[in-house]
Parts: sequence; structure tokens; C-alpha cells
Amino acid sequence: MIIVVGNQKGGVGKSTLTVNLAVAWQQSGKSVVIVEADPSVFTVSTWADDREEASLPPILTVKKTGKLKEALRNLDQQYEVVLVDLPGKDSPEMRSALLAADLFLIPSQPTQADIDATINLAPIVEAVGEYNEDMKTAVVINRLTTHARSTELAEATEALEQAFETILPDAVHDRKAFRSSLSEGKSVLEGADQKAAMEIQKLAHNIEKELNYGSN
Repeated sequence: MIIVVGNQKGGVGKSTLTVNLAVAWQQSGKSVVIVEADPSVFTVSTWADDREEASLPPILTVKKTGKLKEALRNLDQQYEVVLVDLPGKDSPEMRSALLAADLFLIPSQPTQADIDATINLAPIVEAVGEYNEDMKTAVVINRLTTHARSTELAEATEALEQAFETILPDAVHDRKAFRSSLSEGKSVLEGADQKAAMEIQKLAHNIEKELNYGSN
């Protein structure tokens, strides 16, 4: 399955979700490759190098920019999971990757600026859908406050439902574990924060459910 992770706004946590999902599927026994598609950012490549230096199970990371459709389809023949970390903007990488995508996973923070930028992706999704009719799109609310009384999740979901059919039911919260594990070449699944680990496991499960992955 080809999962493209992107938004046209930077700073939404694309790379963090990408590497954590990669480890989640690796731990479940699947073969995984990450495509780092941002020509000017090396977050995932650096994470992969740090991971190798820490003697953790390696995850192949490929730097690929420009037109991605055929490269992703080729990788899809070799790996069970292909994860694409897009640039934080509308780009040739985004347009071409979506032509091959099984799922466009859109992380959005629950701020108004992020919600507006995410909603503005809807015309791109619609345009790509004319050429890739099988592509599904799902929004995940990311970096949600851990404050118990916050209404951000409900408010963000209500706003985003106006533009997208699928808002994944389980948000990912803003936890220190995500930042610290990224800098160590790890996933939260390899750390002590069980709440963070559970959120990634739920996200991976919800993605598989959305794609009917592994169903008969």
C-alpha cells in the first residue's frame, strides 16, 4: 500500500507521523520503505541514520523528488508499505505522488490556520481524484493538546468534515515523547510513553481499516 503523508502547510508533524507509522508496520512484520520527497528537508534521512547508529532495526529511506508516480509504483511491487513524506506545500512531488497513492493521509493541527490550509487542499484532492479514482483521503488531527477539557478535537473535526469525508477518529496528541524519540532515531513504540505508543498503533489500525488492508 502507498500512503502519502502531506499538507500544504509546514509544521504539522508529517515526518514524525511517517517514521512512527513506519516502525509500527515494521514491528508487525511488514516490509517498509520511506520516500523522503522534500528536496530541502532531511528530517527522515537524519532519523534513519540515527536509527542505524543506535543499532535499531533499520528502515530503508529513499530520497526522491520531482515526478514520483512510477517510482512509487515500482517500490509498491517490492515493499508491503510505501510511506511518502511530502514537502509542506503544494508541489510537483505532491501532485505526482497522489497519482499513485492508495491513501492521502493529511495531518492537521487543530489551529484555525492549519484547518484553513487543510481545507484548501480539497480542490487538489478532487482534481487528482479524476486520475486516481481509487485514492482515499483521510485527515488525522495531530498535536492535539493533552488538556482534558479541551474542545479542540470536536471543533476541528466539525470544521474539517465540511471538506473531507473521513476524519480519523483517534487524534495524536502533542507529547514530548514524539520529539525526543525523533531526535534519537526511535519511534514512540520503542520508548516508555505508552499513551503515545497507543496513539500510533491506533492510527496504523485506522489506516488499515480505511484501506481494508489485509482483508479477504
